[in-house]
Amino acid sequence: MAIATNPQSNKKPWAGAILSAAKEFDLAPLPILSGNIPSGLRGTLYRNGVGRLERGGRRVGHWFDGDGAILAVNFTDAGATGLYRYVKTDGYLAESKADRFLYSNYGMTYPGPIWKYCLKLFSQKEVVKNSANTSVMALPDRLWALWEGAKPYVLDLETLETIGKDDLGLPGPGLPYSAHPLADVETGEIYNIGVDPTFTIHLFRSDRSGKALQKGALKLDSFPVIHSFAMAGPYLIFLIPPMQLQVLPLLLGSSCYADAFEWRPEKGTQIIVVDRETMEVVSRGETDPWFQWHFGNGCLEGDGTVRLDFVRFRDFAETNEYLREVAAGETHTHSHGTLWQMRLNPQTAKVIELQQLVGRCCEFPVVPPEEVGRPWRYTYLSLLRPEAEIGKEVLGAIARFDYETGKLTEADFGESCYASEPIYVADKMEPERGWVLTVVYDGNGDKSEVWVFDSDRLDAEPVCRLGLPEVIPLSFHGTWKSSSK
Repeated sequence: MAIATNPQSNKKPWAGAILSAAKEFDLAPLPILSGNIPSGLRGTLYRNGVGRLERGGRRVGHWFDGDGAILAVNFTDAGATGLYRYVKTDGYLAESKADRFLYSNYGMTYPGPIWKYCLKLFSQKEVVKNSANTSVMALPDRLWALWEGAKPYVLDLETLETIGKDDLGLPGPGLPYSAHPLADVETGEIYNIGVDPTFTIHLFRSDRSGKALQKGALKLDSFPVIHSFAMAGPYLIFLIPPMQLQVLPLLLGSSCYADAFEWRPEKGTQIIVVDRETMEVVSRGETDPWFQWHFGNGCLEGDGTVRLDFVRFRDFAETNEYLREVAAGETHTHSHGTLWQMRLNPQTAKVIELQQLVGRCCEFPVVPPEEVGRPWRYTYLSLLRPEAEIGKEVLGAIARFDYETGKLTEADFGESCYASEPIYVADKMEPERGWVLTVVYDGNGDKSEVWVFDSDRLDAEPVCRLGLPEVIPLSFHGTWKSSSK
């Protein structure tokens, strides 16, 4: 259920980017605060995250429940411009009009009487709000605002005007379409999943325009949280954490999703390897219990084994509770995710090697888009600053891990500054060269900026810093769309 606003304050500076509802702003030129925009950086950075965590004096139950808002930063020969808009979902519009919560969500039960919830549920009316707040994908002619449990919302690439839901070219009733599609840059194919309470992982293969071409399905013995997956050459790799959803409390409206999962470590983490062409299971296996939200990448090695990396947490409860606390602007739960690498035999799903690569608290591992599903050398990720207290602070630095040397190169933004997930962009004129973009909240001055780094010199000063007209809340995921000019 929603929680009352707490006026108290033992809060860290990052709370300044969370507690107030974000303000939209129209297309505006962005001042250069230092350096210069690289001549080979031409295109648009899009970022999606929670813009609003409060309605009518009540706060949401979990960070995942807030309304999605998109930042677009466009780099041209004339300079950079910025635009910030909420995703005008059906739920956003209805709750804005009512000035109160009207739906259940990941961390919230239905705000009305149980009988009304059940009536809406069984009449197939929307009871859980599609917040469109998690990720974003730029297609040739439109932008997807993605969420975990429903079809994406479509936005205009230039104006960020919300157009409506995308049916993906699929007939019949809607299926969930998750927030982490993976694209093969060579074929243009887009792969994604959707998990529903019938213990089914729906598999989707789409063309570069986003139209679904093929569907598949995997049956599980429970309903876990599967936020993402990995592509590794001809395979899709799933790591299924040992969780059991208590379905009855959800159906009765007495529990939200965040509270309905039971951790079952005795079951271990399941490994499922799928042939991405046939959508058929190649192998299933099991390994130690853990939880992960995000993969960095995967690839097929020359010896036929699969290599993949991901951020591993000890269990679901700690990371879930920490993320719930973020919505209140004050955290206390010790949540410690670290970067791990796995090697496995795809024909048997047997783990050959499993090792920790980065012991620092980290999240949001990414690779250059051109290397998704292929061998890679560098993983970029967000880090907790070395002196920051685990459980009290949020991620404030970004870094690059080098698989060849084992070196971690870090960009530290200073005390009370917090950087978003790093986005790698290849230079248009020199493709072997790259830039790393991140949105920074400066808690010292309560302002937001866009910083651009040379990907080979993350520990040096940024090559460019741009000012933003309004504070941009801490966000989840972003993407880059290169200019066609």
